[in-house]
Amino acid sequence: MATTTETSVDNGVNVQALLDARAALTEAPEGAKFIWRANCKWVNGTHSHSLVKSFFGLGEEQNHITEFSFDADHPEVFASADKGAAPIEYVLVGLASCLTAGIAAIAQHRGIQLRSVSATLEGGMDIQGILGIDSDVRNGFDGIKVSYQIDADASKADIEALVAQSQKRSAVFDIVANPTNITVEINA
Repeated sequence: MATTTETSVDNGVNVQALLDARAALTEAPEGAKFIWRANCKWVNGTHSHSLVKSFFGLGEEQNHITEFSFDADHPEVFASADKGAAPIEYVLVGLASCLTAGIAAIAQHRGIQLRSVSATLEGGMDIQGILGIDSDVRNGFDGIKVSYQIDADASKADIEALVAQSQKRSAVFDIVANPTNITVEINA
């Protein structure tokens, strides 16, 4: 007599809560309009300190459980104090974190147990643009490479599908890969 053993997948993602939220927001799309915030203050030189605490979503103001703080600076090779990650490195951190969270959520939904996921991101940049040496050189990345090492109870094709779906649903991937309108105001 054959028996089947059902294995439980636990990647730490509450997929049912995400599916319930999707269903609720399908019925009330106005609740899906979010405004994310970061507050930044200059410290000295190229060093700044940013705080993230509140955001708007689900039709009202929301607060994180705790306030998060981030120091940003430039490395010593730019004649700076190197008191935090460079702002451009925070872009890579945001992209890596968003894609990796997506992989965990999608794997949970598809019943794939993850054992480990790590990503290395590299963004190439010619700094002649930001230094004003050559105005034809773009100030930002000329490309970003994401390399994953994923150990999971899944085939290579299933893992590739996880990564592809994560890219498709990632807010940060979309922001980095596509133009975003930015309005800058000065309040005196």
